[in-house]
Parts: sequence; C-alpha cells; structure tokens
Amino acid sequence: MIRAIIVDDERESLEVLKLDLQEYCPQVEVLAMCNDPYDAIEKIKRLNPDLIFLDIEMPGLNGFDLLDRLNHYDFDVIFVTAYDEFAIKAIKVSAMDYLLKPIDEEELMDAVHKVEEKQNRYLSKEHVEILMTNLKDTEGRFAKLAIPSLEGLDFILIDDILYCKADGNYTIIHTKDEKFIISKTLKMIEHLLENAPFFRTHQSYLVNVNHIRKYLRGVGGELILSDGSNIQVARARKEALMKRIYHQ
Repeated sequence: MIRAIIVDDERESLEVLKLDLQEYCPQVEVLAMCNDPYDAIEKIKRLNPDLIFLDIEMPGLNGFDLLDRLNHYDFDVIFVTAYDEFAIKAIKVSAMDYLLKPIDEEELMDAVHKVEEKQNRYLSKEHVEILMTNLKDTEGRFAKLAIPSLEGLDFILIDDILYCKADGNYTIIHTKDEKFIISKTLKMIEHLLENAPFFRTHQSYLVNVNHIRKYLRGVGGELILSDGSNIQVARARKEALMKRIYHQ
C-alpha cells in the first residue's frame, strides 16, 4: 500500500481526490486530508506518509513553501494545480510530477503508477533545493536539470550542457565529461530550455550557443563547440542562427 496525505485548501477538492483514489487507485491509503498547510506540516511529520498530493495555490503558505519548510523528505510528491505554465515548467525541469485540475482519472492512475515504479526512491534535499531555485527565477532561466536514472536522479548544470541530440523518442544530453539519455523528445527538451541560451540548429540538434567556438561555412554550415564537437546546421536555420549569435 502507498500511504498518502492530501493537502488542498478547498474541502471539495479534498473529497473528490479521495473518492477518485478509492475508485481508481485502491493501492493508495489516505492517511489524512488537510485544508490548512500548517496542519499538513504537522501531519506529514507525525504520520510519515509515502506520498503527498500537494496543492500549489493555497493562501498563507503555498505548496512550494510548505515543501521548503520540511527538514527531510522520505516521501514522494505529486503536485496538484490549476494551469500555471511557469510553475509546471519548473516542476518538469526538476523531474517531479503534477496533475492539473480538474484531475483526469487516467492521469491520476499514471502518476500513482510512477510512484510505485520508483521503488522507494523518494525526494532528496538537493531535489527540493533545485525546485526552489528554479522557481525563484521567474524568467525561466533554470539553473539545473534533473534527469531520471536507474539509481535515482542526476542533476546537471544547464550551463554545462553542450548540446542535445534527438534519438527517436529519446534525447541524448551531452556535457563536456558525460552524456545522459532521457526519455523525452528533443522538442520537449527545447520547450523546457526555451529561456536558456539554446538554439535548434537542425531537427536533430539543440545547441548551447555559449559553447559555440567556430562556424564553418557550407550549405547550412557546421558549428565547432568548446569540446571540439561538430554540429550540423540546417540551411533553413542558418540565417536565424547568425542573428542569434550576433545579438545574444
């Protein structure tokens, strides 16, 4: 069983989610429902849940602030929110999960299934710190990207990423010393990093422009990066690339 606490300032939302869990996710036992974030902090510390369904928009203390006030994290979190593009992007970059209100039953089952698959790999202090740091940058220039791995999560500085390469429904992220494979398309990665200094040079490549060292002329041309990598530039992207380089 997954022992859970639901935190939401709206009583109706608490009841609806509890009923949905009973019907669609019987493996989840609801230990408590809290409509006050300070009461939720006390119950989380006392009841030691495996999972928290955490509303983001709450008066007095929002979900992110609540999480930041806890000293240790031996549980997982699924954020629950009305649409907030910036907050959702920060959650995604931090490799955390969320549900949009009104909650879709299939998405709820999928989110709970992901928790089961993690095999007791809960949040880490660094994980929460990265989320809070990313949230503080209201322009969306996130500092770190969290990447799921077999052991848990790898946290990489976005400035250290040289380029990302498409590989079907996966993306290979290259840094100077390592490469990481993530189960997201290059288009999804491009969206997450849209406010960072990255440029889509080709359908297969997303490049950190701060690591460009040389441009070689050609039909589209090639880029030489700081580690010596050669990256193709599509002819249709050449003009936009030149503008980006000269005006960054």
